[in-house]
Amino acid sequence: MLDSPPLEAAVRRVSAALDQLEAAVERRLGEERRHAGLEAQVQALGVDRARLASELDQMQHRAEGLELANRDVSQRLTAAMETIRVVLEDAER
Repeated sequence: MLDSPPLEAAVRRVSAALDQLEAAVERRLGEERRHAGLEAQVQALGVDRARLASELDQMQHRAEGLELANRDVSQRLTAAMETIRVVLEDAER
């Protein structure tokens, strides 16, 4: 029975150490879950970025096409106005 108090103290220390270890494991698992969540968000942002970059490329291509069409229409309108002006001048003579 003389060994009982030191044994009880040792059991308490081991129990406290196990509690601390369990708490550390729980903290680590929580950090890993948060890290996995952040990785998923980063991946989602990467997918969104790629999609937006693709859409931007498409819009830039479309804008270039519209600019070309605008120039063409402007040239045709100028030519049509000049033709109308010439016809009106000839009609006045």
